[in-house]
Amino acid sequence: MTTRMTINGVSTCMAGEKYEKFQIKIGRKVRTMYQYDYRDTLSGDLFSCVKSTLGECRQLRDEWLKCKNKEDRL
Repeated sequence: MTTRMTINGVSTCMAGEKYEKFQIKIGRKVRTMYQYDYRDTLSGDLFSCVKSTLGECRQLRDEWLKCKNKEDRL
């Protein structure tokens, strides 16, 4: 699989979100997955995940942002 989201294993996501749809084959079954990267515009922290839907990726990102904001307040 070729990817345009990484160069030598390093994310190319600058600010905001970037995602890529790909397919994997498990036995005879083909599954569609999403690689999702989000770089926080203020701190530059990177969130990355692979899930079966883009909605799941964004939900995890939102949870990460909530936890991150709580830590920043402490």
